[in-house]
Amino acid sequence: MSADPLTAIITALQKEQIIPDVVPVSHAFTPSVLFSVVYPNGAEANLGNEMTVEETQDEPEIRLAALNGPWDDAPEASYTLAMLDPDAPYRTDAIYRSFRHWVITGLKAPAVTSNSAEALNALKTHPSTTPYRPPGPRPNSGIHRYTFLLFQEPATAEPFTVPQGAPEYGAALEERRSWNPVAFAEKHGLKLVGVNYFLVRSAEVDTTQ
Repeated sequence: MSADPLTAIITALQKEQIIPDVVPVSHAFTPSVLFSVVYPNGAEANLGNEMTVEETQDEPEIRLAALNGPWDDAPEASYTLAMLDPDAPYRTDAIYRSFRHWVITGLKAPAVTSNSAEALNALKTHPSTTPYRPPGPRPNSGIHRYTFLLFQEPATAEPFTVPQGAPEYGAALEERRSWNPVAFAEKHGLKLVGVNYFLVRSAEVDTTQ
């Protein structure tokens, strides 16, 4: 792993083709916020580690840290997080790229008042726009790259929310398919500031019987 965290992040994203499959090369993405994704059982996404379906069943917490030490942005900066699977139903035939697993707006860095891990969790100031749906890759579909995109929300007088009736409120299986996170960000003035991901290997089932 490179000593330079920015380079390390980009390298990890290129290794599994998150760049360009999820984040186009033309997007000119430069990470400015580090964030970890921590599940209630302690499992944590860490730029490409392998996790299990069982470990990722419940909605996780998000922990934010500025890449350059102290927060460069105003402490009131807020963020939207999207979780998606670009490998639906298969990485080699991703006709549903990307499957939208979770969208939540209004994440804020907590005021650091204690040293407990919970104190580091981002504040969830709004309910999820797209309710969290855990990984559930179909059998024999190989490895899936569950990707988290962190966007800085526009600084406006009113807190950012996705307008009612938008596709992101669709929670049914078919309503989550074929979602374009870059178009979503452009539509709402969101700036990509961080990316993380983990891998899940689908179950292998003997289909010859």
